[in-house]
Amino acid sequence: MVLSSRFFRAHFVISILLLLGCSMTNGTDTDIFCLKSIQDSLEDPYNTLKTSWNFNNKTEGFICHFTGVDCWHDDENKVLNLKLSNMGLKGQFPHAIQNCTSLTGLDLSINKLSGTIPADIYKLLKFVVTLDLSSNDFSGEIPVGLANCSYLNTLKLDQNRLTGQIPPQLAQLERLKTFTVTNNFLTGPVPSFGSKIAADSYSNNSGLCGAPLDPCQGKKANTAIIAGAAVGGVTVAALALGIVAFFFVRRVSVKKEEDPEGNKWARSLKGTKGIKVSMFEKSVSKMKLSDLMKATNNFSKSNIIGSGRTGTMYKAVLDDGGTWLMVKRLQESQYSEKEFASEMTTLGTVRHRNLVSLLGFCVAKQERLLVYKYMENGSLHDQLHPATGGSTMEWSLRLKIAIGAAKGLAWLHHSCNPRIIHRNISSKCILLDADFEPKISDFGLARLMNPIDTHLSTFINGEFGDLGYVAPEYTRTLVATPKGDVYSFGTVLLELVTGERPTHVAKAPETFKGNLVEWISQLSSKSELQDAIDESLLGKGVNDEIFQFLKVACNCVSPIPKERPTMFEVYQLLRAIASRYNFTADDDILVPTDPGDAANFEELIVAREEK
Repeated sequence: MVLSSRFFRAHFVISILLLLGCSMTNGTDTDIFCLKSIQDSLEDPYNTLKTSWNFNNKTEGFICHFTGVDCWHDDENKVLNLKLSNMGLKGQFPHAIQNCTSLTGLDLSINKLSGTIPADIYKLLKFVVTLDLSSNDFSGEIPVGLANCSYLNTLKLDQNRLTGQIPPQLAQLERLKTFTVTNNFLTGPVPSFGSKIAADSYSNNSGLCGAPLDPCQGKKANTAIIAGAAVGGVTVAALALGIVAFFFVRRVSVKKEEDPEGNKWARSLKGTKGIKVSMFEKSVSKMKLSDLMKATNNFSKSNIIGSGRTGTMYKAVLDDGGTWLMVKRLQESQYSEKEFASEMTTLGTVRHRNLVSLLGFCVAKQERLLVYKYMENGSLHDQLHPATGGSTMEWSLRLKIAIGAAKGLAWLHHSCNPRIIHRNISSKCILLDADFEPKISDFGLARLMNPIDTHLSTFINGEFGDLGYVAPEYTRTLVATPKGDVYSFGTVLLELVTGERPTHVAKAPETFKGNLVEWISQLSSKSELQDAIDESLLGKGVNDEIFQFLKVACNCVSPIPKERPTMFEVYQLLRAIASRYNFTADDDILVPTDPGDAANFEELIVAREEK
């Protein structure tokens, strides 16, 4: 029975992922229409959406810069999360949300939305993981259909005017970890969630009963409770709603003045500024949280130099004569402070020329901050895809970056103890110092994120990397592997040689809707790979090197994991291509600690020599 159950669950998860993949592929136009329809359907008294959501802009990923919109990828119009909290919005639940076909999170809290929660909400939000409708004026019953939102981890319905019984079917939501319905007019027995939902999640609903609340006393008692709630609850509810309304109006009226820099979270750390920053290098002076806050201008928006799946990176300038650092605010982590400190101590010992050095970390309340050395030339992504137009990087520099990055990743896979699978390789996590020496960042952070306890939700929440870089087998196996990193790195190599983005190919025909790897595969099948090469690199006497480089990249993105080389092999092949440039010394050769890796490499060299 256990095997049968596991097989069924695995088959079900794969089916859903395939459906999700299809919806994401076709979601770009519909997501734009989705946001436009939401904007049109809601009253926006403070003009928050009207001023921020400008649909006249047609650049790639333009909706990803809208207020409250998180995308799967910054360069692609596919909405991941919609956060429209505390905007004073009025109207009913926006049915147009169903056109945001890849949505996993919706937050409409602290607004003035009214009417009922749609009975078919499970059809509108097929893949929702987090749903927050709290502090609104929703009325009527909680729809039974929410029980069909099988990926829900968080459901917040508190501070509304909901009536009737909580559908007992909600107990079927196995992934549900947070459920709140406080301050409503609900009655009857609560769902059998067991111990995972506490009693305070039902507060101020005097008609509710059943564990973890007081026992239900039978039909008569329930009727009496319901009647009492109906008569006596009106006054309490009116008072509660009055208090909520007061604070809501107050919060909305000062919203823009209250948080103009988007760093309210940082100012909430008041009283913790004396916390020390744990440092791994003596070369950096002892610091406190107050030093980091001052160095980043209280984590101002103007100091943001990058953001991604693992968190937001800020530029920091210390008061010691101008030491520059980078401070990353991690996304939410379920690790305890002790567990987090242990993980950081391990990562702090990982040192290599082609890895970004972790200098220290700080834990303050729920915040987790990491301190790194500053990288003067930003990310490889910014160098390859500048906002002003095409990249002007010379071939030798691209080759140097590829070799250094390959070496760093190979060291993580083969020589680091413990060995590390990156899981999030992209051109955004390859940073460049003042000499354009590549440094891989974010290694070891994937497992520190907030992976929900199902493989499906982990995949949906991006643990396995940005779209365009994710190995195709992940949608089937949901297991991160070194060969998955190789695939992601192969996509980076394709970026380097083509100058194209991983999810959008500018040179491809308008009818082509695939990603960079799919475009390369299509050209390869037609023997037209020369059309993929960045035109700025051609005609400079390095065509042979470029084609060898492209061949390595194609091997890395093979759809069959076993056919991909190891990162050690990738590093050595790239190094062979660049032998005339003297990028590395003989004593700088990476030697794998696994004999199997060495054997595979020897076979590869023999095969190359025979050819």
